Amino acid sequence: MQFLTRTLPSFLVSWLLTFTLASLFHSQYVVNQLVNVGVVVGFNDRVNLTLEDWLGLLPTYGAIIAIALALAFFVTWFIAKKLKNQGIQLFVTAGIVAFATALIAIESIMNITIIAGARGWGFYAQLCAGAVGGYVFAKLIKANKQKTEHHGF
Repeated sequence: MQFLTRTLPSFLVSWLLTFTLASLFHSQYVVNQLVNVGVVVGFNDRVNLTLEDWLGLLPTYGAIIAIALALAFFVTWFIAKKLKNQGIQLFVTAGIVAFATALIAIESIMNITIIAGARGWGFYAQLCAGAVGGYVFAKLIKANKQKTEHHGF
């Protein structure tokens, strides 16, 4: 029951934020590369591209991120139980490792970077999205645990 009431909602919120940041970073990286070669990209075009990328990446990159984070957080959950005071740092690291592993694995398997926004400095922006996801997950789990203990559920 704890999984459905505390863990799953926390995971879904952190995944949605993580995916949204990863998609945003991807879109802005691509727009920046266009601007670097002289293409004029207006604000409305940036917003439209960002929204279209979010919707377009959701079924594929969103699923990849969900699987990578779920695996990383699952393993980290057991490690965090042993190292009780290190939970936030461990989940931040797990988010970073999840993204690095997924992006490197995809590139190794397919021999191409399918997420254009994960090239160059964009790779590190994607890792930052993973770090934020890990941080949010750890904070939500901790807050839900304290709320449950306080209310006696």
